Amino acid sequence: MPPDRRTRFAPSPTGLLHLGHAFSALTGAARARETGGQFLLRIEDIDLPRCRPEFEAAIFEDLRWLGLSWPEPVMRQSERRAAYDAALARLAAMGLCYPCRCTRAEIRAALSAPQEGDGVHPPYPGTCRSRSMADAGPGDAIRLNMALALARLGARAPGFDETGPLHPGHHPVTPEALLADPGDVVLARRDIGISYHLAVVVDDAAQGITEVVRGADLFGATGVQVLLQALLGLPQPVYHHHGLIRDASGRRLAKRDDSRAIRAFRAAGESPAQVLARIGIAALPDTGPPAPAVVP
Repeated sequence: MPPDRRTRFAPSPTGLLHLGHAFSALTGAARARETGGQFLLRIEDIDLPRCRPEFEAAIFEDLRWLGLSWPEPVMRQSERRAAYDAALARLAAMGLCYPCRCTRAEIRAALSAPQEGDGVHPPYPGTCRSRSMADAGPGDAIRLNMALALARLGARAPGFDETGPLHPGHHPVTPEALLADPGDVVLARRDIGISYHLAVVVDDAAQGITEVVRGADLFGATGVQVLLQALLGLPQPVYHHHGLIRDASGRRLAKRDDSRAIRAFRAAGESPAQVLARIGIAALPDTGPPAPAVVP
């Protein structure tokens, strides 16, 4: 068992936390507590147009109501643009980036964290791959040239260790897989912001995260993130992808499911113990919680 495990919960203040968020936060806190380690909270608010202060306040209130605590002050992505720009500049200096002027909708979607059901996307066809960073305009996205990035690593192809219940063990990340999906991943766009992939690896390194605890819907995002860690010389954490809280029809919970928001159960007079029971947790545990429950 690793000493002093450090985990984090990193919600975006774009809606109310639901039961799935509660399960993830409690899992991360429990896994840190197993080793006498530390559980951190990080606010992923880089998508400023969609983030709202009332949602951030609700995150703090709901997590504390569930019995969680964390060191203050919390890290906020909106305050870390200089760190992200520096990481992007390093990749560009290696000759691994190029500007892309493809559709705004495509690029905006690529900036977001992957979601369950996204599936394998066709690789980017390379429309703008011949462009130089010297030609980058204010509306361009910045893409990673995946083939050049893999060539730079050479025999040091990345892999990662998984401690989660669904895919335990070591997972090599093959060049073929990265070239097929995500391919030339979007790293940034000047008028929208940095991508989830680049921000999360820079933040995890800055916070000294040793185990990334998150939902199984993000398992497929891990390959490109460990690639970026290798390129930037960042430490690589262990990953723990837990199962998802689902409704009776099998769908994972989302922020649009207001009826399953923690705030809704609080308003209905439920206790923290009752909410924990809804997701299969008998009490705030000293060890990892059981498999996620199905909620009605």
